[in-house]
Amino acid sequence: MPQGIRKVNVVGHQHPDTDSICAAISYAYLKSQVDPDTEYEARRAGTINRETAFVLQHFGFQEPRLITDASPQIKDTNYNKTPAIGGETSLYRAWNLMRDDRTSTLCIAGEDGGLQGLITVKDIANANMDILDSQVIARSATRFSNIVDTLEGELVVGDPDGIVTKGHVIVGTSPEMMEDVLEKGDVVLTTNRYETQDYAVRAGASLLIVCGNARVSAVVSEVAAERGCAIIATKFDTYAASRLVTMAIPVRAKMLSSEVIDRFSVNTAVEDAQKVVARTGHRFFPVLDEDGSYSGIITSSDMIAPRKKHMILVDHNERGQAVYGIEQAEIMEIIDHHRIGSVETSGPVMFRNMPVGCTNTIIYDMYQENGIEIPPKIAGLMLSAILSDTLCFRSPTCTPRDKFVGEQLAKICGEDPDTYADQMFDAGADLTGRTADEVFNSDFKVFSRGNVRFGVGQGSFMTETSRKAAEDLVGPYLRDGAAVNELPMVFYLFTDVKSQSSDMLYWGAAAEEVASRAFGVSPVDGVAVLPGVVSRKKQVIPALMETLQRMQEEQE
Repeated sequence: MPQGIRKVNVVGHQHPDTDSICAAISYAYLKSQVDPDTEYEARRAGTINRETAFVLQHFGFQEPRLITDASPQIKDTNYNKTPAIGGETSLYRAWNLMRDDRTSTLCIAGEDGGLQGLITVKDIANANMDILDSQVIARSATRFSNIVDTLEGELVVGDPDGIVTKGHVIVGTSPEMMEDVLEKGDVVLTTNRYETQDYAVRAGASLLIVCGNARVSAVVSEVAAERGCAIIATKFDTYAASRLVTMAIPVRAKMLSSEVIDRFSVNTAVEDAQKVVARTGHRFFPVLDEDGSYSGIITSSDMIAPRKKHMILVDHNERGQAVYGIEQAEIMEIIDHHRIGSVETSGPVMFRNMPVGCTNTIIYDMYQENGIEIPPKIAGLMLSAILSDTLCFRSPTCTPRDKFVGEQLAKICGEDPDTYADQMFDAGADLTGRTADEVFNSDFKVFSRGNVRFGVGQGSFMTETSRKAAEDLVGPYLRDGAAVNELPMVFYLFTDVKSQSSDMLYWGAAAEEVASRAFGVSPVDGVAVLPGVVSRKKQVIPALMETLQRMQEEQE
């Protein structure tokens, strides 16, 4: 395993079937046993069908987490996980944090981690330059504790949690000078003159700031306590204190509110984030974690070279069946039993492709080769996949190896293949509460031949009644299914497992001609009856591919 890889996603194709999901889980387990230093996680690329849901529940597994995009996300960058500050943090402390951390932006978050706003060094500079706003301390509801911290002072009288709620900030030089200026509730900065201190307290100041390490007399302190006037003593002289005190206001008073801030989730695609950066021209953006709490700050430069996601593909090797953005991911391995398709890799990878009926048959061999014991529950998943893909060993895709492996897995998990297969197929065929869209997408794949793309779906049924019910539900939806997937034609197999035959429904301008020529039948009322046809991979896809190829050559 290349150095630096900490997690590898093991994922099957879109519209996952039982083999796709079970292969992801069983192979992720095998890899974790062989390479315990790396995290291997089974993922799903779409909604699981009812058959697969039955299998997972039967053997006690949760659905793998969904992954729909393999392109790099914000969490794949080295964004700065600078801690957020609280809204009551003073501008002065925020400025010091920016200086120490060599940043020009800080995010503000609440106690619950929710983003409240953002403040920049420019905001602090603007606040510092607004020297004529003498009411900013009160208007910002500044706490005494902030003022003490900013002035590096001592609270001589008062409650640290007290708040300045009204008044101006004035410098008290003498009682005579304050007589016509001081109003009740003002914040007064004084020096060591007893008369000035005493007058300010008795005239109704809410806060007295005594500068220059001047002594505060016991008499003044006693009167201040009686009249509800707080006193702070500071080492700074009057000039410095008057400049610094406005920096005690909380950052919430000057921050840019979260309501107008562009922000990204850790799951935001880097490509999408770069578009926002280009549109806004901003440099810093808050990052929120999966719970919506603040996580850090990202800049445009952080997005230049994100880490690629590391992927192992199971049960497919065609780009059209893979998750979006697969070309931007690092594909580590491919384990498949289908034709070799169009997925490209940036370098050599371990590609194991074998002509068997199920991906899990290949994975079983890999367990044996690595000497890893298969747990009963994992064996149950692998058996389910083989039974599903081979229609309980009835499909022409089923090889002697599939049957042998299925029998070995049945012994490990303790299931009777025939009895269990009936239960599994019945669960998958249950249409109760299901929509046409859900049934259509339960096992649907997109293919291409030349410049023609087409889709083929399949459902397997144990009784004619359940098969006909599914045809009635899905048939009218084929047109919509083709439109959603942007396909000119779609074909859908409704397979009767026990009679070993399929009804093929189709939609598209040339779909009936393709079906007729591919299988040598004459469809009736939009249905091509195909006796003996049960395998999409071996009997249907090759025939459709060959027919489309001939039709394209004829047109040329």
